Amino acid sequence: MGRVTQRRKVHKYVLDGSPNAIEFPVRYREDVLAVEEPLEIRLGSLSFSVTMRTPGDDFDLVAGFLVSEGVIWSAEQLVSLRFCAGEDEDGVQTFNVVEAQLRPDVPLPATGRNVYTSSSCGICGTDSIESVRKSSHYSPQSDPVTVDAQVLASLPALLRQSQRLFDDTGGVHAAGLFKVEDDGGVKLLCLREDVGRHNAVDKVVGWALREGLLPLRGTILQVSGRASFELVQKAAMAGIPVLAAVSAPSSLAAELAEAGGVTLAGFSRGTSLNVYAGNARITGPVVPVPSA
Repeated sequence: MGRVTQRRKVHKYVLDGSPNAIEFPVRYREDVLAVEEPLEIRLGSLSFSVTMRTPGDDFDLVAGFLVSEGVIWSAEQLVSLRFCAGEDEDGVQTFNVVEAQLRPDVPLPATGRNVYTSSSCGICGTDSIESVRKSSHYSPQSDPVTVDAQVLASLPALLRQSQRLFDDTGGVHAAGLFKVEDDGGVKLLCLREDVGRHNAVDKVVGWALREGLLPLRGTILQVSGRASFELVQKAAMAGIPVLAAVSAPSSLAAELAEAGGVTLAGFSRGTSLNVYAGNARITGPVVPVPSA
C-alpha cells in the first residue's frame, strides 16, 4: 500500500543569518509528510470505531485495538479480517474500512464507540474512565522477568535505528517490542510506526496476537513519546511486563502501572531513566544504603 507518505510543496524560511540565507531567506521546496487517514473498524455489521491512523499494517491495528478493548485475547477468536469496498472521488479503493469476523462464541460489545478516535487520543469516546480499567486476561503481575538498567536505557537508540518512516517525515511515533534473552540482552521482535502513538502500540499488539504470541511475557514495550494511561492499559491487556518511554508518564499511567504489575520507565534517554512503578524488575548498579 503506497499511501504512507505524501509529498507537499512548502515555503522554507532560513533564518540563520548566513550570507546565503540573507540573499535567499525564503525557498520553495518539497517536503514529505506522513499520511493520516480515517480507518473504520467493523465487527461484522457493527460499526465499532473510527480511528485516525497512518495506512499500513491495518490488520495488525484492528487486531491490537480489539485486544486493547478487551473484545478478544487469542488468535483463535479472530476468524478473519478484510477490507470493505470503498472509493474516493477519483474511484480509487481507499482501504479505509476493515471488517473483523469473530468466532461465534465471542460476545460483541453492546454498542460501538460513540465518537471517532483521533491520532492523539486512544480512549476518546469511551463512556467513562472506569470503562477503560478493564480486567486483562494476561496479568503482568507474576512475570518474573528482570531487565538491566543499562539495557533498558539503550532501547530508544535501538528503536530509532529502525524508524524508517520517521527518517522520511519526522512526524510519526514508534513502538518496538523487545524480547529479553536468557543472557540479559534483548531482541527486537516487532516495530511499528504511526501518527498516533496508541495506533503504533495497537499494531505491535495486533502483530503479536496474529502470530499467536500472547501473552507477551518476558518482553519490553519501548515507545518514542510519552507514557499515557492508555499505553499502560494496552501493555497490561497484552501481558507486557515492562513499558519504557522516551518522555514522561502521566500520574494516572503510574498509578495504573503500580496496580497492574507493569514496570513503567520514563525519560529513558541512553544515560539515565526514571522508574515510576515496578522497580523490582530493574537490575544494575547497587543502591548504597544511607549512613545513619
